[in-house]
Parts: sequence; structure tokens; C-alpha cells
Amino acid sequence: MTAAIEADGLVKTFKGGVRALDGVSFAVEPGTVFGLLGPNGAGKTTAVRILTTVLRPDDGRAAVLGHDVSAEPGLVRGLFGLAGQYAAVDENLTARENLRMVGRLNHLPRGVIAERSHTLLADFALEDAADRPLKTYSGGMRRRLDLAAALVASPPVLFLDEPTTGLDPQSRLDLWRVIEGLVADGTTVLLTTQYLEEADRLASELAVVDHGRVIAAGTPAALKTDLGTTVVEIVLADDRGVAASMEALTGIGGQPPRVSGTTIELPANAGPGVAMEALRLLDQAGVVPVSFTLREPSLDDVFLTLTGRPADDRGDPASVPASAVRP
Repeated sequence: MTAAIEADGLVKTFKGGVRALDGVSFAVEPGTVFGLLGPNGAGKTTAVRILTTVLRPDDGRAAVLGHDVSAEPGLVRGLFGLAGQYAAVDENLTARENLRMVGRLNHLPRGVIAERSHTLLADFALEDAADRPLKTYSGGMRRRLDLAAALVASPPVLFLDEPTTGLDPQSRLDLWRVIEGLVADGTTVLLTTQYLEEADRLASELAVVDHGRVIAAGTPAALKTDLGTTVVEIVLADDRGVAASMEALTGIGGQPPRVSGTTIELPANAGPGVAMEALRLLDQAGVVPVSFTLREPSLDDVFLTLTGRPADDRGDPASVPASAVRP
């Protein structure tokens, strides 16, 4: 089966010697969600910009539905929709006008434009606000419209570059359901994200990217099994409890505890045995936790294992506007 999206040894260096991609390779099966997971600055956006013909790679090959993005850019542009990190819609127009404008830019017949606009406004729960200017829309509504605009031409492939950035939890859940519905109908989706929960929920396959390289790949379940470890999560009442707990727990579990606010996470390869030992040591230190949980590994734990740090914010050289980047 031909991959719907393929990257083979992609290399891209920006001015100043910043190597945004350093031999990135992956393949996406048709009708699936593939997640590029990593912090800002990992190279995710650069990879998307190469795959969507905005940038040319310095080395390597990229293809969409079997067509080389460098050799056939015009053909490739007709095969995908793109929703970037920031809504690319005109706030002076209504939602309906935005969708019709996209349809005209794609040279669709008027009847098709009207039908697609009506369908997409209904699918994205924007019918009631269809004729209001976008300046009156919430952030979640704008993101839904941006995704709808990427679907006007019914593309078989969809690139979503951190689509839920800045959304509230409910809007994020709503967008996840929309993406799941698209894939159920056969659309292939490449999703970049630094939200580990998002990758776990949506993607059937993942590539973890850091410093322009793929450092791990596989299903979310396989990555958690192979690279994660059971975690003892302890929530304390205050900083004094954290300090006392850290002193008591140092040296157990095989790895140093991690602290975030008043929460301590203790990697525990031995699982329940480490949990029982931790409870005993806390009791001896006179510490009473607010909560004490033994949980299975998450993708966050996988990323920490791979990189030694959480998925934080760092600037990707390709996150500047496309007009400012010279291929």
C-alpha cells in the first residue's frame, strides 16, 4: 500500500546554521491519524511546511499520495488541506463568506461551493453564527472555521499544525471529535502537537521529534509499554510537605523523584513494591499526602524518558510567517 504521506531523510537548515530537520523519516498510512509529537522547536512545523510545499528541503524526499512535493508542487497542493497554528481566516468576513472565498480560490463550481459551505457550517456547529463577522467569534469558533476552510475542497489529506493551541478544554474536545469523524470518513490526517493527551487520544501512530530528529516511533500504547514506567504520584498540602517528602523518598524507585508544584512523581519500575516503600517512608517522616496514586505511564513519561525534560515551549525556526521564510 502506498503511503498517503511520506518523509524520507528530510534535512532543512535555516540562516545562522540552525538545523531544523536532521534526517527526519516517517510514513503515514491512508485513513489514519499520524502524530508528530514534540515541543516547539523540535522541527514539527518545518516538516509540515516541506510536506505542504511552502519550503524546499535541503536534502531528502517528501511525497503526498505518491507525488513528490518538490517535483510536483502544483499537483500536490490540490491534494491536501492545511490548518496552521493560527486561524487563517478573514475576521472582516462572515463564516459563510470565508468558506465561499476559499471555494473560489480552489476554482470550485458555484453550486459546489454553496453546498460545501452549507454542509461544513452544519458539521462544525456554526450555522447559527454563519452570517456574523468573525470579529464576534470566540477562539474556539475561529479554530473550527479554520478547519472547515481547510476542508472546502474535500481534500483526501489534511495537515493540522497544533490545531488546538490556545483553545479552552471544551473547545479542544469538540475539535478532537471533528477530527475523529473526518478520519472515520477516510481522511488521512497528519497532526503536530505538544499536547501529549491529544496525541494519545487521536493518533494511531506517533513519531517523537526532538532537535530535528525522530527519537522514537510507534503506537502510543507501544511507546508507553517500551519506554514508560509505572509512576507513584503524590500530592502534598504545601511546600513543607514537598521538601520533607523529597528528603524521605530520595534513593527509592531507581530514578530521582520529579516535582511540579506540590505534586511529586516517583518513577517506579517495581510498581506496587515501590509504592508500599514510599508510604512507609512518608509515614516515618510524619508526612500525610493529600492523595497517593499508582498510575500507568503516560506519553508525558515517555517524553521525559527520551529527552530528560517535559514538552516545553521553544521556538521553531519555521513558526515565523511563511512569507518571511526563504526556501
